[in-house]
Amino acid sequence: MKKLITLLLCVLMLLPAASLGANEEITGKVVIYTSMYQFVIDMMDEAMAKEFPNLDVEFFYGGTGSLQQKLAGEIETGKLGCDMMLVAEPAYSLELKEGGWLHPYVIENAGELLRFPYDEEGYWYPVRVCNMVLAYNPELNSPEDLPKTFEEFAYDPELKGLISMGNPLTSGTTMASVAALSDLYGYEYFEALGKNNVMVESGSVALTKLETGECKVIMVLEESVLKKRKEEGSKLSVIYPKDGVILIPSTVMTVAEDRSANMNAAACEVITDWLLSEAGQKFVLEGYMHSVFKGNTEVPFDSVDTDGLIASDIGVDWERTYKQRTEIQNAFQQSVTIAK
Repeated sequence: MKKLITLLLCVLMLLPAASLGANEEITGKVVIYTSMYQFVIDMMDEAMAKEFPNLDVEFFYGGTGSLQQKLAGEIETGKLGCDMMLVAEPAYSLELKEGGWLHPYVIENAGELLRFPYDEEGYWYPVRVCNMVLAYNPELNSPEDLPKTFEEFAYDPELKGLISMGNPLTSGTTMASVAALSDLYGYEYFEALGKNNVMVESGSVALTKLETGECKVIMVLEESVLKKRKEEGSKLSVIYPKDGVILIPSTVMTVAEDRSANMNAAACEVITDWLLSEAGQKFVLEGYMHSVFKGNTEVPFDSVDTDGLIASDIGVDWERTYKQRTEIQNAFQQSVTIAK
């Protein structure tokens, strides 16, 4: 017995330090700007504290629009206040890459791992996938009487003054959605929304109006509805439009080390690996969003098959969304907000 104990002690002494503690060699500080929901941030923050015990990870939350404004001010100084970003859509990633603000980190098996587009030079990767859909209240309205498509949502005169959506000037996912819909239906789609008196407001306000009957149908992220259904027992339901859903991958980016807050690119690379691991993707699913992994059959609570959604995805031209952002936003404002 004594010989066995001695042998075990010798084996333990020979084990590398990493096997005795999770990523203990990763140190310093990393600041992450993110548009993720606060409850998802809280879950990830707790998990990262265990995974990286000697690394100080600080999350800063803001909507994509407000984060872009903050970053625009920081860009003028030549240095950002963060080391990583987790934002709502890839168009902004294209802009930052072009401006030389990002650090490349090539993941060799990315093509085998991911079922959504990524930057082959390693400047950005998708981490979570949001899904823009329509939603209604089955306690007040029958689905047979409501639009089955995004096109009907804008053009059905029976819905005038009874529809709602987000603001593409402040919401990255709404910006991506109006870019996709204007690609599909032209800027006439915005004119139809304006004529139908669409209300432009936050998702939480729109969901409340759906519950009270002030709205019959809203354009909203699927995750917002799923969260209410699970956590509040809400009966609000999703309509997966027959002209296609709009899938919006949210990206992770590392800031170029000489332009970052803490010059800790090595730690950022390890965090990227963790976000694109089974452990990291678990929190994506718990946050009612879809996993980026190929072959992953798990879906968020009460959702549908992710690969099926990919097959029906309208698709977003991310290059156009970046290059023509101002034009698209102005066209929306002219037809929807100013026209009122």
